[in-house]
Amino acid sequence: MFPIVTDVERTHTLSTPRSPRGISVLRRVGIPALTVVTVFGSTVLGLARPAAGDPISAAKAKAAAIEAQLNNAQNQMSALSQQYDAAKYHLSQINASIATTQANIAADQKQVAADKATLSKAAVANYISDGTAAAQNSLFSGGDSTLGATDEYNKIAEGDITLAVANLHTSENALNAQQAQLQSEQNQAQAQETAAQNAVAANAQAVQQQKSALSQEQGEIAKLVQEQQQAEAAAAAAAARAKQQAAAASASTAGPSSSGNRSTLAGLSTAAPPPTAAGGAGAVQAAESQIGVPYVWGDESPKGSGSPGFDCSGLTAWAWGQVGVGLPHFSGAQMSDSAPVPINDLQPGDLLFYGPGGSTHVAMYVGPGQMIEAPYTGASVWITSLRLGGNFVGAGRP
Repeated sequence: MFPIVTDVERTHTLSTPRSPRGISVLRRVGIPALTVVTVFGSTVLGLARPAAGDPISAAKAKAAAIEAQLNNAQNQMSALSQQYDAAKYHLSQINASIATTQANIAADQKQVAADKATLSKAAVANYISDGTAAAQNSLFSGGDSTLGATDEYNKIAEGDITLAVANLHTSENALNAQQAQLQSEQNQAQAQETAAQNAVAANAQAVQQQKSALSQEQGEIAKLVQEQQQAEAAAAAAAARAKQQAAAASASTAGPSSSGNRSTLAGLSTAAPPPTAAGGAGAVQAAESQIGVPYVWGDESPKGSGSPGFDCSGLTAWAWGQVGVGLPHFSGAQMSDSAPVPINDLQPGDLLFYGPGGSTHVAMYVGPGQMIEAPYTGASVWITSLRLGGNFVGAGRP
């Protein structure tokens, strides 16, 4: 039974608690690493330059075109948002003017109604009761002789009321005309606001569609790159097997079989020789001695064992163990236990981490442009091109 570990293949994501030291490492190493990622964007580094017209170049060109469209749409978003804000502000001003006009109309109507009631009440009271106004004004004296004067007063009172009502109608007509104009402007402003809002929404949808298209294209690039790496690894493994077979054939013609010859022919069942160098160089020697061993999740079994197999952190832990450095069998813990190393100071044996806190994958730096890793199920330990893009987060030295 395999030991219980929390390592993962490099194509999956694992959420794992990060130790305090891991957080510190991520801060010190992750930021320079992210700078590298920003510089190189979504391209995959370290691959041999493909010939013109190959699928990877075509996919990258398509991704670049989509990214340019995305950048243009995102730049337009700020301008469209400001246009929408301006339309909303203009509409709010018109609505405020309409409210003011309506309040003015109501106030005028109330004032005219009050004036009309006052004049009517005064006229009727003086005419019927022959009151105070009658003592001060001959118009309100009793008897038939005053009938003509009373009629004259009523006409004057009615004239005042009529004038007030006429003024009210004039004011109402003016205010109604103003309100009608404002209503027309409100309709136009509302239409402008709606159009601006629709433009912002359409632009946001375009941005999202372009992001999805870019993500899909980047996934296709990664798939093509992986296929190319697998083909290169298969070719390298075939060349290594051919070389091993040639060496075995040469040894068999040199003399009788020996235990050494049997070990050579045994392939993966033969124990790897111990590294001749110390430190990182020795760790690289140890890791390279396991090229061709299949990926087995949670395993750390070298050649010569009953069933050899490694996962990513199992390979790096075993390789460094051959030079006397103990590492936990988990990529995130290995990052926490390693000293941060800047990209421009990488040395053979340094570990390369991927995913948050190094929790998704680990590989070992071999030399300029190359690394060794146990990649994923279905593949074997191989030397491949250095990857500093994607979810790369930093390097460390055990």
